[in-house]
Amino acid sequence: MRDDRRRPFRDALQDLDSAAHSPDTPQARSDAYRLAFDDPDFILRDELRPVRLQLELLKPELLLTEFGVDSTVVLFGGARIPEPSQKHTARTETLAGLSRYYEEARIFARMITERSQADGGRENVIVTGGGPGVMEAGNRGAAEAGGISIGLNIVLPHEQRPNTYITPELCFNFHYFGIRKMHFLMRANAIAVFPGGFGTFDELFEAMTLIQTGRMEQIPIVLFGEEFWRRIVDFDALAEAGTIAEQDLDLFRFVDSAAEAIEVIDTWKGAGTKRAAIPGL
Repeated sequence: MRDDRRRPFRDALQDLDSAAHSPDTPQARSDAYRLAFDDPDFILRDELRPVRLQLELLKPELLLTEFGVDSTVVLFGGARIPEPSQKHTARTETLAGLSRYYEEARIFARMITERSQADGGRENVIVTGGGPGVMEAGNRGAAEAGGISIGLNIVLPHEQRPNTYITPELCFNFHYFGIRKMHFLMRANAIAVFPGGFGTFDELFEAMTLIQTGRMEQIPIVLFGEEFWRRIVDFDALAEAGTIAEQDLDLFRFVDSAAEAIEVIDTWKGAGTKRAAIPGL
């Protein structure tokens, strides 16, 4: 979205157009003559990494603000979990069994979005990683409710492509995992985590670490599929060993259905009164 405020200086787009009509001379054809912001080879230099990091932080932030998104509900979950009608395509019997969480993610996102729509559509907008599986289910549920949703994609050699249910104007693509994870949390009012792999675990534990260490305000975190999570992570053993505190077990709740997740979020102490904030941003 372009900023149409009047300024006394010449617009960068005007200079870009002028540069495109420069005389055809060796000097004008030289890469050195290109405007810095219109020179991909320059922007992609290793020395420009801090600039690229800033651009990845700024672009989604500005567009989300201009679109009117005030807060979000985050969905994390596996890209490999198929919808129930496609569970025969799953790589393992376990994945086929987990297909029911595709449907729960879809219902959860639809319920959250229906509430958001009734309240103007600016709060608690669904945001996912933008890919297939549980992520697709989240964006799909939001679309079925007639609302908007966000997709934070990332360039990967496999599995990652933007699903067709994301609001196109809110479909972003990232190079840096760290900046992408910041955007998941910067507007978050709640986090719903479904069964998944390394990526899901990375996202979940980063959020819990930020809350545990006081770097982020506490918000509801619900883990769908108690049997799955207890089998994969022995949270109680961590507390017994002393590597986490007993009260750290209160950072999350186990749920098995969308309705249960909504109830937990609604009754969470302080739910809906604060928005996630990472100091220094």
